[in-house]
Amino acid sequence: EVQLVESGGGLVQAGGSLKLACIASVTPDFNFSFLTMGWWRQAPGKEREFVAVINWSGTIPSYADSVRGRFTISRDDAKKTVYLQMNGLKPEDTAVYYCNADSSHSLSDYPKAPPSSLRIWGQGTQVTVSS
Repeated sequence: EVQLVESGGGLVQAGGSLKLACIASVTPDFNFSFLTMGWWRQAPGKEREFVAVINWSGTIPSYADSVRGRFTISRDDAKKTVYLQMNGLKPEDTAVYYCNADSSHSLSDYPKAPPSSLRIWGQGTQVTVSS
């Protein structure tokens, strides 16, 4: 079993930065290092959308077009933590940000996966960007 807890959200002005963290608690039958870790977000009235993903070794990040060049995903397996550094924030980045752990999708399929097909989610952290 894997449980995820996000932190780091808040209110920031446009152009500002935030760093989100997602800490995983895993039972002995799960190896965090083998999990693909992703960030998604959901704005009011909208569907949950892919933001960023990083592979099990931390060597291959992938981003949604809307955040590429502004956001950076990273992981620290010793701390069982994945991060999302968000720079140059825009009002349209306002959303609840969710962490996801996955072992069922290839890295190339992950960004296109329906959120309903992804099982392990954190509770989310609110990010609000004011103009």
